[in-house]
Amino acid sequence: MNDIYNLGIDKFELAKIGQATEHNYVGVKCGIMDQFASVFGKEGSLIRLDCRSLEYEYVPFNPQGYKVVLIDSVVKHELASSAYNKRRESCEAVVAAIKKRHPEVSLLRDADMAMLDEVKTEVSAEDYMRAEYVIEEIQRLLDACEALKKGDYETVGQKMYETHAGMSKLYEVSCEELDFLNDVAKECGVTGSRVMGGGFGGCTINLVPEAKYDAFIEKAVSEFTKKFGKSPKVYPVRIGDGSRRLA
Repeated sequence: MNDIYNLGIDKFELAKIGQATEHNYVGVKCGIMDQFASVFGKEGSLIRLDCRSLEYEYVPFNPQGYKVVLIDSVVKHELASSAYNKRRESCEAVVAAIKKRHPEVSLLRDADMAMLDEVKTEVSAEDYMRAEYVIEEIQRLLDACEALKKGDYETVGQKMYETHAGMSKLYEVSCEELDFLNDVAKECGVTGSRVMGGGFGGCTINLVPEAKYDAFIEKAVSEFTKKFGKSPKVYPVRIGDGSRRLA
């Protein structure tokens, strides 16, 4: 539409419009990551995005000898339910507590574990866990980006598993089916596996050595079907450019 009618809306504004639609129409107080990636995607790259300033950096992603695959748990996302928004409320509650001691803190990304521990007795155990995950995940992201720049996909995979553990045990946005797929990935020697997206169902994303790919897919599908009585879907992944005019 932007192209056809020469509206002149830049990519940043398109992403913000997408986010506003989620907030005001769908009712999910989501971040801007998905919309940003859809517009700014670049073949052969991941995007390191600062969701506050919208500064971004392309990080090389050329995993030679690996395949990337999504395994869909076929559990329907329920992001518009209170659970997703409740996670955000937990983070905001912790920020409010920290801000009393550290006025410069406006988001959890401004805080560290020492600051969080200072307010441990002032916030609920649940809110503490949510904030712990977020603070640790920020550091994992930075570590993973450095590893990607070095072509160190073993470290990237380790960070993926750590992220899944945090999303499952601390942030609690995984589910039995996703945890099962993550466990199968470990058993099959998959380099990295984690929840993809907001959780509460959906997919795991897996970084798989080519030599182990067929055995992993076969076991994931058969074991999942045996346990849950339904077959997961398998989506091989290739990262491409973002939304654009094709012809």
